[in-house]
Amino acid sequence: MAATLVVVLAGCTQAQLQGWLPGNADTTNETGDIMALWFTSWVILLVVGLVTWILIIWAAVMYRRRKGQTGLPIQLRYNLPIEIFYTVVPLILVLGFFAFTARTQNVLEARFDEPEVKIEAYGKRWAWDFNYLGGQTEDGQVVEGDAYTAGVQAVDAARGPQGSVNEELLPTLYLPVDTKVEIHLKARDVIHSFWVVDFLYKKDMIPGVDTNYFTFIPQEEGTFIGKCAELCGEYHSLMLFQVKVVSLDEYNSQVRQLKDAGFEGRLGDEYNANSTLPGTGAPEMLEHGEENTPGEENNEE
Repeated sequence: MAATLVVVLAGCTQAQLQGWLPGNADTTNETGDIMALWFTSWVILLVVGLVTWILIIWAAVMYRRRKGQTGLPIQLRYNLPIEIFYTVVPLILVLGFFAFTARTQNVLEARFDEPEVKIEAYGKRWAWDFNYLGGQTEDGQVVEGDAYTAGVQAVDAARGPQGSVNEELLPTLYLPVDTKVEIHLKARDVIHSFWVVDFLYKKDMIPGVDTNYFTFIPQEEGTFIGKCAELCGEYHSLMLFQVKVVSLDEYNSQVRQLKDAGFEGRLGDEYNANSTLPGTGAPEMLEHGEENTPGEENNEE
């Protein structure tokens, strides 16, 4: 069985070997682990499925009603070896999938002790704001910061097939290659989800939750498509962005260009839509005997 599997896999294309996932194992330091978990799980489940179908077909053929047979066949029950088999094997599979998934998830969720590049990403209906906070590489090179981009939702391309968008106007997130990147994920209004397709990982951005981070090392230069992966309203499908992984020098140059264009500083929580809603401030303490009038809440200035 193992020899047959090796021969079959040897004839697979690269796309098949990585489970038809986009990108490749070297896109980031994490994509290889994700592909290994996906492909291994896919192969194991394929084998389980084949064995299951073989047993179903075998039982249907071997125990079918023969010509001339009448009545019910001999009834068997309490076959202890078979019952132990179909209890233990699924349990082992479930525990194995859980263990390998938890191990990979712990690797993906681990944050760097000292990230070299810090960025804030805000999801908003229906675009993205990116704050470049700066940093320093392990060999002492300065990573420019203190600049931002305020994105707009995707717009239709002037020319092209129906449904195409103007990629030049998409919000663009620049990342320096081969550096430890930490992106702080936040939402300005409703739940969004930060997803760079070729990075094979997405993570939610939840209003009021300030603890979601995405940490990784981009290892290949290029342009990658990103999108919101959480249904967030009417124009959810147009909440797109680009990620450009470039050299550190080009990254610093892009951040300096933002500053020179007047986009210096940071777009923080003060622009969150939810900060202006009633009830977002702490209620004042009332004197004994006073009643709070419905609809009157105290908001933070």
